Amino acid sequence: MDELLLEDHLLRKIDDAVDFSRIYDFVEDLYCHNNGRPSIDPVILFKMVLIQHLFGIPSLRKTAEEVRMNIAYRWF
Repeated sequence: MDELLLEDHLLRKIDDAVDFSRIYDFVEDLYCHNNGRPSIDPVILFKMVLIQHLFGIPSLRKTAEEVRMNIAYRWF
């Protein structure tokens, strides 16, 4: 999948520049590790909202649909 995304694509540049693993530190106390339903990875949620705002997608539901269809969004 990495080969399908252009080297100068905006999402590749963002991924190279930002350490998304820091998000785990910010949300650690918001997630229960031994109770309740499995959660969606907070980094994935953050990236989806970022895609939504960068590309002007009107809703998170529409963003989820776009992520399923767009190879660049899926790569990110």
